[in-house]
Amino acid sequence: MTDAPAALREAHHADVTGGWLRPAVFGAMDGLVTNIALIAGVGGGGVSSHSIVLTGSAGLVAGAISMGLGEYTSVRSANEQVAAEVAKERRELERHPEAEARELADAWVARGLPRDLATQVAEAVRRDPEEALRVHVREELGVDPDDQPSPWAAAISSFLFFSLGALVPLLTYLFGATELWPALAVGGLGLFVAGAVVARFTNRPWWTSGLRQLLLGAAAAGATYLIGSLIGVQGGL
Repeated sequence: MTDAPAALREAHHADVTGGWLRPAVFGAMDGLVTNIALIAGVGGGGVSSHSIVLTGSAGLVAGAISMGLGEYTSVRSANEQVAAEVAKERRELERHPEAEARELADAWVARGLPRDLATQVAEAVRRDPEEALRVHVREELGVDPDDQPSPWAAAISSFLFFSLGALVPLLTYLFGATELWPALAVGGLGLFVAGAVVARFTNRPWWTSGLRQLLLGAAAAGATYLIGSLIGVQGGL
């Protein structure tokens, strides 16, 4: 028995509009790497476990707020830019409909469509102003004006997943550990798992995606641990 063609299934593609998945993934990864590196840095400096928890908690709160505000501002600004360009395109379609239809036909001809057919389709699209606007925006800007990401969804996803990621390396200290290595081990496991989960959306092998995130996080933690050790030694002299 063969599978039905993907085109006949209602949803055969993942959502790639970037509404919540991108900020969620970025937030979780950033939370993990940021707090693992932060804890490694202050831990390398020889501070107490209480100071590490205080530093890591401050990093979690500050980072989550910063990520949420940054995502909201970024997505809203991008949406406003798209809206401005859509308004510009609407004015052009109202003032110069023939020129816009020729421009659309030229774009299709450049992709290999016969000139006569491209012109006919462009003229047919032109008869419906709203559809003409959507088609022109997609062709010229590469975006769907009716499917823009929500700045609130991006901000909340980024805030929550950064917080979750940043919490992971703090768990061992919150449960009473006093040494640095358990926190780094749990943080490393979190990086590997996060990378493996991302592979589900990208069709990459889960272990290569997990290993990549682990190596990147280890590099960041190693750099900050070295700096923390040097500063700690200098401060103790």
